[in-house]
Amino acid sequence: MKPTIAINNLNHYFGEGDLKKQVLFNIKLDVFPGEIVIMTGHSGSGKTTLLSLIGALRSVQEGSLVNLNQELKDSNENELVRVRRQIGYIFQAHNLLPFFTVKQNVQMSIELQNNVTKAEAQQLSESILHQVELGKYLDYFPEKLSGGQKQRVAIARALVSHPKLILADEPTAALDSKTGRNIVDLLQHLAKAQGSTILLVTHDNRILDIADRIVKMEDGQLAIAKASSIATK
Repeated sequence: MKPTIAINNLNHYFGEGDLKKQVLFNIKLDVFPGEIVIMTGHSGSGKTTLLSLIGALRSVQEGSLVNLNQELKDSNENELVRVRRQIGYIFQAHNLLPFFTVKQNVQMSIELQNNVTKAEAQQLSESILHQVELGKYLDYFPEKLSGGQKQRVAIARALVSHPKLILADEPTAALDSKTGRNIVDLLQHLAKAQGSTILLVTHDNRILDIADRIVKMEDGQLAIAKASSIATK
């Protein structure tokens, strides 16, 4: 099976000249279709930097990073945009637009896709919001929602276009344990239903059981991938 993400000998640096500092060292990682991989590691270990490179949000400097059959090293902007449109992003900060309603925040995401009419975007948005149990809140603005509800909107926005890959960075960090559990269970269920691959960065040990594999970042280096020892599937 061809991997969704294939990384080989990836290095990354911040700064220039005397201030240049290497932050990622010889990263190698394959993530396969339909797989849920959780990445752990302490703050500053390089997790978010790696996730942003995989998501085509930073330029690849050294090594190979193939995402959705596209080599990101030396890709042009049009190629990077095409990759980004196939990815659903979920972050700790939900990043909802405060002047858009719940439905508009989700609908805006699907309207960025090619060959989707406004009517189709509206229908898809309403459908996914009902699936995340926010059907009663379509016309609410984000300020009226709880933290868990905002994160559900963020999940709906990420999944509405049926992305092949979902990248999640600390999606439960600002949530209480019960809400965080509900969020990852929902994410797991919807992504599996859609056949999406998930790469999730977290410090939250309470959600590790959703993973097919767990990998760990330590000082910019990725530990050898291992199968999750928590058999819950």
